[in-house]
Amino acid sequence: MKFAISQELGKKAKVPHEIFLTNLIGNHILWFVAALGMVGTFWYPLALVPIVSLATLLYILWRAKRSKQVDEWYVMCHWQVAARRSRIFLLMLLATLLVATLGWVGYAYLGMMKVMVIALVAGVGILPVMATVLVLIVMESDILHQASQHRLPGGVVERFPPPEGVERVTEGGA
Repeated sequence: MKFAISQELGKKAKVPHEIFLTNLIGNHILWFVAALGMVGTFWYPLALVPIVSLATLLYILWRAKRSKQVDEWYVMCHWQVAARRSRIFLLMLLATLLVATLGWVGYAYLGMMKVMVIALVAGVGILPVMATVLVLIVMESDILHQASQHRLPGGVVERFPPPEGVERVTEGGA
């Protein structure tokens, strides 16, 4: 649904998606691959990936909660979309941490071979996160475009109905 809002609100609505995409593309793809190349000699850069990601996701969740009190309706809705997707990604990261912990327990206390643990963590832990990153990049890119077009998905409008005075724009052939 398209709404008659100002360009300024459209720019503000793009901010949560830009932050989330920066985390996904910049941190989880670019930085992760660069740090992975150095992990044999210097593992500290790789440790920054989950730390930066957690900080970014927690900021989005905090800002979305704050947005309900301080932002205009349209901007608040976009923060809520980013927060919902941040929760999904946070759950995926926590599931990966659980799988890695189980792999460590299996190796340290149950006598699992190192190769089995690596296969478990990579296949059951890291692969779903990589797929989730790719899906979320596509979804966030789409909602970022929608924000620039002053649009919101119908489900968001149902959850957060527009206040009085926010005009819905009807489109002819588009």
